Amino acid sequence: MIERCAIGGPVSSWRDQSGYTLFELLIAIGVLMAVSSGVITGVFRLTKTNATISNRTEMHAGVRNATELMQQEVGQAGRIALPNTVQLAGAVTAGASATVAVQAVNSSGTVLNTVNGTAGMFVGEQLVIDAGSNEETVTVTAVDPTNKQITAIFSIPHATGARVGVYGGFAYGVVPSTVTNGSTGSLLKLFGDINGDGNLEYVEYKCDTAGGNLYRRSMAFDATTKPAINASQSLLNNITANPDGSACFTYQTVTVNTIPYVTDVAITLTVQTPDRDPLTGLYETETKALLNVAPRNVFNVWQLAGLGVTIRVQPNPSQVPAMLPTSVQTLIGLP
Repeated sequence: MIERCAIGGPVSSWRDQSGYTLFELLIAIGVLMAVSSGVITGVFRLTKTNATISNRTEMHAGVRNATELMQQEVGQAGRIALPNTVQLAGAVTAGASATVAVQAVNSSGTVLNTVNGTAGMFVGEQLVIDAGSNEETVTVTAVDPTNKQITAIFSIPHATGARVGVYGGFAYGVVPSTVTNGSTGSLLKLFGDINGDGNLEYVEYKCDTAGGNLYRRSMAFDATTKPAINASQSLLNNITANPDGSACFTYQTVTVNTIPYVTDVAITLTVQTPDRDPLTGLYETETKALLNVAPRNVFNVWQLAGLGVTIRVQPNPSQVPAMLPTSVQTLIGLP
């Protein structure tokens, strides 16, 4: 007997049970796992690629920043300047050694009583006094920072307020490797107004391939001690020996009147990535070479010396020790 619903239609005694079979479900799960595996593998590869790029970027940025700074400071080496605008605080007569006070002034000519006018001056320095027909170059024979005075032999009389300046540069702006305790293949020594602020400074770059660091340490020209190398002075990490075994620093030196001038510095640094490459498991390396870094101030005074113009070649040290001497004047020019 067939049952009928209220509207007269037949009703099946079996309800509709349609859906996935177990076999179909297993196939669907297998396909899903294959797709997921591909996606996850792609994500892992993308992550490793990103790590590789970050690793290389950090290496490239580090060596680029270091070499740019070195290029700038080598270019500044040998520059001489005074940190202040200076003038004579009294009149001087001609023809005799005279001691005269000097004073710092601002751009308006107002005397700066709290600033020592002798700052940056040293015995042996060749200063330019006055201007126009009264201009002359004198050699400083004494500096008295306490009383703000200098001593020199003046050939021309000068009035109070006469300008005091300095021209030229240091022959040993880049300390030659041919002098005692000079620069070496792993130690670059610079001297001069390195920062362009009028203050004389001594700078050393130490290329320590064994320890994996490039250090930079600097000190004022009137410092009496040299700070020990420490981690805060590390400019670049993970440096290694150059592939061809070449030195980090090499020098082109020319001699005029027995004085060696470094007119070109070649800088070659090899650095490796901070971490191993996640794809290859190896450290990647890059060699950066700057082959023609010219210390322009040294180059200029070398040219002047070749022309016989010596009053713009500031006095050189008789030797440059491995560390700052007790009297830094030995470094910058005592006979």
